[in-house]
Amino acid sequence: MHITPALLSGTFIKRYKRFFTDIRSADGEVITVHCPNTGSMKNCQVEGSPCWYSLSNNPKRKLAGTLEIVTSAYGNLAGVNTGRPNHLVREAIESDLIPELRGYSSLRTEVRYGEEKSRIDLLLEGGECDSQSGKQMACCYVEVKNVTLDCGDGRAQFPDSVTTRGSKHLRELMAMVAAGHRAVLFFCVQLSGVEEVSVAAHIDPVYAETLTAAIAAGVEVIVWQADMAHNCISLQRPLQLAL
Repeated sequence: MHITPALLSGTFIKRYKRFFTDIRSADGEVITVHCPNTGSMKNCQVEGSPCWYSLSNNPKRKLAGTLEIVTSAYGNLAGVNTGRPNHLVREAIESDLIPELRGYSSLRTEVRYGEEKSRIDLLLEGGECDSQSGKQMACCYVEVKNVTLDCGDGRAQFPDSVTTRGSKHLRELMAMVAAGHRAVLFFCVQLSGVEEVSVAAHIDPVYAETLTAAIAAGVEVIVWQADMAHNCISLQRPLQLAL
């Protein structure tokens, strides 16, 4: 994903009221930008650390700036804009980067589905026929989650706060598997310096238990790490989920 115009550098000061962040721009001005992240941003709020933000020319926006990348408590880059991961994963799928998600002819976003009135991030349809059975590949429901919780020593975890919505999504994915479809939980790791991703059971034990049940029920888990720069963010390498 090429970013135009390129991100601007600044210094993180503080986040408050969840969606507001004060930063000091490169020219020394203190400005307030939008923080597009509903999580706790645990270990991602380091006063005086480098950060990067984007600017919009939309006159209807209350805040022209958007916080994009911060520096974690362990010195790694963390992409905190939760609007980016869906685009990153879609771009990777359309570029045939993800082996497990190749072979589908169409991709739709934000499609309503399930008994709990959810919207799936990405729905892949029109799969190729199996060469042996002749049956067409089942639809694939892909739920994308952004991973930014830096635990040090090359470890990252999800979630960074209790997520009842995340548990609901897992139940919906299990229902899709039971109905004969594929269902994928895709962890988009917008965090540098990571070698291992695991579930933060100490933060949300219900989510951890639900994920264990989902995997047992046939929900697939895919983990990919992104590289981040001031002008480009893209998925680059697969990682494993440590259970």
